[in-house]
Amino acid sequence: MKKRVLIGVAVVVIILALVKTVFFRREFLFAGTLEATRVDLSARLASTIASVKVHEGEHVSAGQELLSLDCEDVKIAAELAKENFVRNSRLFKAGTVSQEIMDQVKNKKQDADIRLNWCVVRSPISGTVLSRYREPGEWVNPGTKLLSLADIRDIWAYIYVPQTEIAKLKPGMTLKGYLPESDNREFEGKIIKINEEAEFTPKNVQTRAERTRLVFGVKVSFRESNAEEILKPGMTIEIKLPEN
Repeated sequence: MKKRVLIGVAVVVIILALVKTVFFRREFLFAGTLEATRVDLSARLASTIASVKVHEGEHVSAGQELLSLDCEDVKIAAELAKENFVRNSRLFKAGTVSQEIMDQVKNKKQDADIRLNWCVVRSPISGTVLSRYREPGEWVNPGTKLLSLADIRDIWAYIYVPQTEIAKLKPGMTLKGYLPESDNREFEGKIIKINEEAEFTPKNVQTRAERTRLVFGVKVSFRESNAEEILKPGMTIEIKLPEN
């Protein structure tokens, strides 16, 4: 009797396992890390920072002033070049200065004006300040990183799809993405690029077996569905491929 009960329990367990496998199997989703195009702004001149007008997380517009340098020597040089240009322009009209000298004076003024413009750092894009590296009063050299920006709305992720699945995908196709951190909230994505050559699965994939597979990188943009900027760089998004 006891043996029959054990057999019956085993049969029930097997049936439940089969039912779970067949009817409650979780569909496979391709995971990717969200990224946004990052812009690093650096100093072009050696100077002391006069002011930093933005903070991390702040939205900025293209052309907006973000940071200014003291540039005392550059300002003096620009003023002298301007005065020299005005004086020589009058002399040139009077016929006492040659065209060659006038061209040299004009070039020096243009060079001084360009360097003066470098004293103000403006945003090349509309986006968000990710990092602020320097503070007012600090001395910086040319090439010193000052700020990092990104257009968080224009966000995307790469997924790596095996050759058996790549034939069903094409640029412009719409895919569904799910954000685990937000209770699998759905976001609509669009394929904007499929790599032309296969590669081995990147090293950040967890298992060694998966890393040895040949896959194609597929870039999926979520720009159209990220107006609220819920998706942010560094988050993981899971993407579903079309069934057919």
